[in-house]
Amino acid sequence: MYYLAYGFLYLVSLLPFFIIYLISDFFYFLIYHVWGYRKDVVLNNLAIAFPEKSFEERKQIAKQFYKNLIDNFIETIKLLSISKKQLQRRFTFNIELPNEQYNSGRNVQFHLGHFFNWEYANLALSIASKYPVLVVYMPVINKTIDKLFLKIRTRFNAKMIAATYYRRDFSPYSKGRYAIVFVADQNPGVTDNAYWSNFFNKPTPFVTGPEKNAKLNNCIVYYARFSKPKRGFYNLQFIMLTDEPRSLKEGELTKKMIRELETSVKENPAIYLWSHRRWKHAFKPERHEKLMI
Repeated sequence: MYYLAYGFLYLVSLLPFFIIYLISDFFYFLIYHVWGYRKDVVLNNLAIAFPEKSFEERKQIAKQFYKNLIDNFIETIKLLSISKKQLQRRFTFNIELPNEQYNSGRNVQFHLGHFFNWEYANLALSIASKYPVLVVYMPVINKTIDKLFLKIRTRFNAKMIAATYYRRDFSPYSKGRYAIVFVADQNPGVTDNAYWSNFFNKPTPFVTGPEKNAKLNNCIVYYARFSKPKRGFYNLQFIMLTDEPRSLKEGELTKKMIRELETSVKENPAIYLWSHRRWKHAFKPERHEKLMI
Protein backbone atom coordinates (compact mmCIF):
# COMPACT_ATOMS: atom_id res chain seq x y z
CA MET A 1 0.00 0.00 0.00
CA TYR A 2 2.83 2.41 0.87
CA TYR A 3 4.56 1.97 -2.49
CA LEU A 4 1.31 2.46 -4.42
CA ALA A 5 0.54 5.62 -2.46
CA TYR A 6 4.09 6.91 -2.77
CA GLY A 7 4.23 6.24 -6.51
CA PHE A 8 0.93 7.99 -7.18
CA LEU A 9 1.73 11.02 -5.00
CA TYR A 10 5.22 11.31 -6.46
CA LEU A 11 3.70 11.58 -9.94
CA VAL A 12 1.30 14.24 -8.64
CA SER A 13 4.27 16.12 -7.14
CA LEU A 14 5.85 16.39 -10.59
CA LEU A 15 2.97 18.55 -11.83
CA PRO A 16 3.77 22.26 -12.22
CA PHE A 17 2.58 24.58 -9.48
CA PHE A 18 -0.21 26.15 -11.53
CA ILE A 19 -1.78 22.69 -11.98
CA ILE A 20 -1.20 21.88 -8.32
CA TYR A 21 -3.14 25.00 -7.33
CA LEU A 22 -5.99 24.22 -9.72
CA ILE A 23 -6.31 20.89 -7.89
CA SER A 24 -6.21 22.75 -4.59
CA ASP A 25 -8.99 25.12 -5.71
CA PHE A 26 -11.15 22.16 -6.70
CA PHE A 27 -10.75 20.48 -3.31
CA TYR A 28 -11.33 23.79 -1.51
CA PHE A 29 -14.72 24.01 -3.20
CA LEU A 30 -15.61 20.47 -2.13
CA ILE A 31 -14.29 20.71 1.42
CA TYR A 32 -15.66 24.15 2.27
CA HIS A 33 -18.80 24.53 0.18
CA VAL A 34 -19.95 20.90 -0.21
CA TRP A 35 -18.69 18.86 2.73
CA GLY A 36 -18.24 21.67 5.26
CA TYR A 37 -15.31 19.86 6.89
CA ARG A 38 -15.11 20.92 10.58
CA LYS A 39 -16.67 24.28 9.71
CA ASP A 40 -18.38 24.51 13.11
CA VAL A 41 -15.04 23.95 14.88
CA VAL A 42 -13.31 26.61 12.78
CA LEU A 43 -16.01 29.25 13.26
CA ASN A 44 -16.25 28.52 16.99
CA ASN A 45 -12.47 28.89 17.39
CA LEU A 46 -12.55 32.18 15.50
CA ALA A 47 -15.42 33.44 17.66
CA ILE A 48 -13.35 32.76 20.79
CA ALA A 49 -10.21 34.37 19.36
CA PHE A 50 -11.87 37.36 17.69
CA PRO A 51 -15.10 38.26 19.53
CA GLU A 52 -14.66 41.87 18.41
CA LYS A 53 -15.03 40.90 14.74
CA SER A 54 -18.39 40.49 13.04
CA PHE A 55 -19.62 37.09 11.90
CA GLU A 56 -18.97 38.08 8.28
CA GLU A 57 -15.38 39.10 9.09
CA ARG A 58 -14.77 35.76 10.79
CA LYS A 59 -16.38 33.95 7.87
CA GLN A 60 -13.96 35.61 5.46
CA ILE A 61 -11.02 34.52 7.63
CA ALA A 62 -12.47 30.99 7.63
CA LYS A 63 -12.74 30.91 3.83
CA GLN A 64 -9.13 32.04 3.44
CA PHE A 65 -8.06 29.54 6.09
CA TYR A 66 -9.61 26.66 4.13
CA LYS A 67 -7.83 27.80 0.97
CA ASN A 68 -4.55 27.87 2.88
CA LEU A 69 -5.28 24.51 4.51
CA ILE A 70 -5.76 22.75 1.17
CA ASP A 71 -2.72 24.56 -0.27
CA ASN A 72 -0.72 23.27 2.71
CA PHE A 73 -1.61 19.66 1.92
CA ILE A 74 -1.05 19.93 -1.82
CA GLU A 75 2.26 21.75 -1.27
CA THR A 76 3.33 18.97 1.10
CA ILE A 77 2.82 16.45 -1.72
CA LYS A 78 4.96 18.71 -3.92
CA LEU A 79 7.79 18.27 -1.38
CA LEU A 80 8.26 14.69 -2.60
CA SER A 81 10.11 16.01 -5.64
CA ILE A 82 10.78 19.74 -5.13
CA SER A 83 14.38 20.82 -5.67
CA LYS A 84 16.43 22.57 -3.02
CA LYS A 85 16.67 25.66 -5.22
CA GLN A 86 12.92 25.86 -5.76
CA LEU A 87 12.17 25.37 -2.06
CA GLN A 88 14.67 28.04 -1.03
CA ARG A 89 13.02 30.47 -3.44
CA ARG A 90 9.58 29.79 -1.99
CA PHE A 91 10.53 29.72 1.71
CA THR A 92 12.76 32.47 3.08
CA PHE A 93 13.91 33.11 6.64
CA ASN A 94 16.58 34.78 8.72
CA ILE A 95 18.48 31.56 9.29
CA GLU A 96 21.68 33.55 9.79
CA LEU A 97 20.45 34.51 13.29
CA PRO A 98 20.54 31.00 14.79
CA ASN A 99 23.47 29.99 12.57
CA GLU A 100 25.55 32.68 14.27
CA GLN A 101 25.30 30.66 17.48
CA TYR A 102 27.02 27.58 16.04
CA ASN A 103 30.54 28.64 16.94
CA SER A 104 29.46 29.40 20.51
CA GLY A 105 29.19 25.69 21.22
CA ARG A 106 25.53 26.07 22.26
CA ASN A 107 22.65 24.20 20.68
CA VAL A 108 19.44 25.90 19.56
CA GLN A 109 15.77 25.13 19.91
CA PHE A 110 12.90 26.36 17.74
CA HIS A 111 9.31 26.78 18.94
CA LEU A 112 6.78 26.67 16.10
CA GLY A 113 3.02 27.05 16.10
CA HIS A 114 0.69 25.31 13.67
CA PHE A 115 1.16 27.86 10.90
CA PHE A 116 1.24 27.15 7.16
CA ASN A 117 3.46 25.82 5.79
CA TRP A 118 5.32 24.14 8.62
CA GLU A 119 6.33 21.26 6.34
CA TYR A 120 8.19 23.73 4.08
CA ALA A 121 9.88 25.08 7.21
CA ASN A 122 11.18 21.68 8.26
CA LEU A 123 12.82 21.01 4.90
CA ALA A 124 14.13 24.54 4.38
CA LEU A 125 15.71 24.48 7.81
CA SER A 126 17.35 21.12 7.05
CA ILE A 127 18.99 22.67 3.98
CA ALA A 128 20.17 25.96 5.48
CA SER A 129 21.00 25.19 9.11
CA LYS A 130 24.62 24.79 10.19
CA TYR A 131 23.28 22.46 12.85
CA PRO A 132 21.97 18.95 12.22
CA VAL A 133 18.19 19.31 12.47
CA LEU A 134 16.01 17.24 14.80
CA VAL A 135 12.23 17.50 14.44
CA VAL A 136 9.88 16.35 17.20
CA TYR A 137 6.66 15.01 15.67
CA MET A 138 3.51 13.12 16.56
CA PRO A 139 3.33 9.79 14.70
CA VAL A 140 0.22 9.21 12.60
CA ILE A 141 -1.85 6.14 13.48
CA ASN A 142 -2.16 5.11 9.82
CA LYS A 143 1.18 3.44 9.06
CA THR A 144 1.13 4.26 5.34
CA ILE A 145 0.52 7.97 5.94
CA ASP A 146 3.08 8.05 8.74
CA LYS A 147 5.71 6.48 6.48
CA LEU A 148 4.92 8.99 3.71
CA PHE A 149 5.34 11.93 6.08
CA LEU A 150 8.64 10.52 7.32
CA LYS A 151 9.80 10.17 3.72
CA ILE A 152 8.98 13.83 3.03
CA ARG A 153 10.34 15.23 6.28
CA THR A 154 13.69 13.46 6.04
CA ARG A 155 14.43 14.26 2.36
CA PHE A 156 17.20 16.69 3.29
CA ASN A 157 18.55 14.71 6.26
CA ALA A 158 16.44 15.98 9.16
CA LYS A 159 16.21 13.43 11.96
CA MET A 160 12.74 12.70 13.30
CA ILE A 161 12.08 12.36 17.02
CA ALA A 162 8.76 10.73 17.91
CA ALA A 163 7.13 12.64 20.77
CA THR A 164 5.73 9.35 22.06
CA TYR A 165 9.27 7.91 22.39
CA TYR A 166 11.11 11.15 23.02
CA ARG A 167 13.74 9.94 25.47
CA ARG A 168 14.60 6.91 23.35
CA ASP A 169 14.76 8.77 20.03
CA PHE A 170 16.53 11.88 21.34
CA SER A 171 19.18 10.01 23.32
CA PRO A 172 21.57 9.29 20.39
CA TYR A 173 21.76 13.04 19.58
CA SER A 174 21.64 14.55 23.07
CA LYS A 175 25.41 14.94 23.49
CA GLY A 176 26.10 16.32 20.02
CA ARG A 177 25.34 19.50 18.09
CA TYR A 178 21.76 20.04 17.01
CA ALA A 179 18.90 22.40 16.28
CA ILE A 180 15.71 20.86 17.63
CA VAL A 181 12.23 21.82 16.42
CA PHE A 182 9.12 21.66 18.60
CA VAL A 183 5.59 22.42 17.42
CA ALA A 184 4.98 23.97 20.81
CA ASP A 185 1.25 24.72 20.62
CA GLN A 186 0.28 21.04 20.77
CA ASN A 187 -2.65 20.14 22.98
CA PRO A 188 -1.26 18.06 25.88
CA GLY A 189 -2.55 14.55 26.34
CA VAL A 190 -2.76 14.99 30.12
CA THR A 191 -3.92 18.44 31.19
CA ASP A 192 -3.09 17.89 34.87
CA ASN A 193 0.61 17.93 33.95
CA ALA A 194 0.38 20.86 31.53
CA TYR A 195 1.10 24.56 31.79
CA TRP A 196 -2.11 26.59 31.71
CA SER A 197 -2.13 30.16 30.46
CA ASN A 198 -4.61 32.61 28.98
CA PHE A 199 -4.56 32.32 25.21
CA PHE A 200 -6.91 34.88 23.66
CA ASN A 201 -8.26 35.50 27.18
CA LYS A 202 -9.27 31.87 27.69
CA PRO A 203 -7.37 29.41 29.96
CA THR A 204 -5.60 26.96 27.68
CA PRO A 205 -3.21 24.03 28.36
CA PHE A 206 0.21 23.83 26.71
CA VAL A 207 2.77 21.03 26.68
CA THR A 208 5.68 21.38 29.11
CA GLY A 209 8.24 19.38 27.11
CA PRO A 210 9.75 22.21 25.03
CA GLU A 211 10.52 24.34 28.09
CA LYS A 212 11.89 21.39 30.05
CA ASN A 213 14.15 20.39 27.16
CA ALA A 214 15.49 23.94 26.79
CA LYS A 215 16.39 24.16 30.47
CA LEU A 216 17.83 20.66 30.73
CA ASN A 217 20.12 21.17 27.73
CA ASN A 218 20.63 24.95 28.11
CA CYS A 219 19.52 25.63 24.53
CA ILE A 220 19.19 29.06 22.97
CA VAL A 221 15.49 29.32 22.18
CA TYR A 222 13.82 30.97 19.18
CA TYR A 223 10.20 31.49 18.27
CA ALA A 224 9.31 31.10 14.58
CA ARG A 225 6.93 33.79 13.24
CA PHE A 226 5.36 32.78 9.91
CA SER A 227 3.85 34.91 7.18
CA LYS A 228 2.58 34.17 3.67
CA PRO A 229 3.38 37.09 1.32
CA LYS A 230 1.57 35.42 -1.58
CA ARG A 231 0.29 32.04 -2.65
CA GLY A 232 3.00 29.41 -2.54
CA PHE A 233 5.55 31.65 -0.84
CA TYR A 234 6.34 31.84 2.87
CA ASN A 235 8.58 33.83 5.15
CA LEU A 236 9.72 33.00 8.67
CA GLN A 237 11.35 35.33 11.15
CA PHE A 238 13.22 33.83 14.10
CA ILE A 239 12.79 35.80 17.31
CA MET A 240 15.01 34.94 20.25
CA LEU A 241 12.98 34.07 23.33
CA THR A 242 16.00 33.55 25.59
CA ASP A 243 19.67 32.63 25.55
CA GLU A 244 19.55 31.81 29.27
CA PRO A 245 16.61 29.42 29.76
CA ARG A 246 17.83 28.25 33.16
CA SER A 247 17.57 31.77 34.53
CA LEU A 248 13.80 31.90 33.89
CA LYS A 249 11.17 30.93 36.42
CA GLU A 250 9.13 27.83 35.71
CA GLY A 251 6.59 28.51 32.98
CA GLU A 252 8.10 31.84 31.96
CA LEU A 253 9.62 30.54 28.71
CA THR A 254 6.32 28.94 27.71
CA LYS A 255 4.52 32.17 28.54
CA LYS A 256 6.90 34.13 26.29
CA MET A 257 6.13 31.69 23.48
CA ILE A 258 2.37 32.00 24.03
CA ARG A 259 2.50 35.81 23.78
CA GLU A 260 4.45 35.56 20.50
CA LEU A 261 2.01 32.92 19.26
CA GLU A 262 -0.97 35.13 20.00
CA THR A 263 0.67 38.09 18.22
CA SER A 264 1.38 35.90 15.19
CA VAL A 265 -2.21 34.68 15.02
CA LYS A 266 -3.57 38.23 15.22
CA GLU A 267 -1.26 39.35 12.42
CA ASN A 268 -1.95 36.39 10.12
CA PRO A 269 -5.12 34.62 11.30
CA ALA A 270 -5.82 32.77 8.03
CA ILE A 271 -2.56 30.78 8.14
CA TYR A 272 -3.16 29.31 11.61
CA LEU A 273 -4.63 25.80 11.99
CA TRP A 274 -8.18 26.53 13.16
CA SER A 275 -9.59 23.10 12.34
CA HIS A 276 -8.20 21.55 15.53
CA ARG A 277 -10.03 22.22 18.80
CA ARG A 278 -7.60 24.60 20.46
CA TRP A 279 -9.89 25.10 23.49
CA LYS A 280 -11.31 21.60 23.89
CA HIS A 281 -10.07 21.19 27.48
CA ALA A 282 -12.13 22.76 30.26
CA PHE A 283 -10.26 24.74 32.91
CA LYS A 284 -11.10 23.40 36.39
CA PRO A 285 -9.82 25.79 39.08
CA GLU A 286 -9.64 23.11 41.75
CA ARG A 287 -7.29 21.06 39.56
CA HIS A 288 -5.58 23.56 37.26
CA GLU A 289 -5.21 26.82 39.17
CA LYS A 290 -1.83 25.73 40.52
CA LEU A 291 -0.67 25.09 36.95
CA MET A 292 -1.41 28.62 35.68
CA ILE A 293 1.63 30.53 34.48
